[in-house]
Amino acid sequence: MKEERLLQERIKLLEKEVQTLTQELQDLSDRVKELEELRFELKGIKLFLSRNYPDFKSIFPELIKKVKSNIQ
Repeated sequence: MKEERLLQERIKLLEKEVQTLTQELQDLSDRVKELEELRFELKGIKLFLSRNYPDFKSIFPELIKKVKSNIQ
């Protein structure tokens, strides 16, 4: 009897843990989708800027360096 109760409690804990992990996985999946959308938008912006400003391709690496240095 006692072993059975312990097993049932353990099963309940494992079920809760699975639910928690499932929720965390869903949250991560949502963040990945958002990052993919942002990456797509950034590609569009880069394409637009490179077409309208021919110097953009040479300036872009410098801009990225400045942004990274400000973030860190």
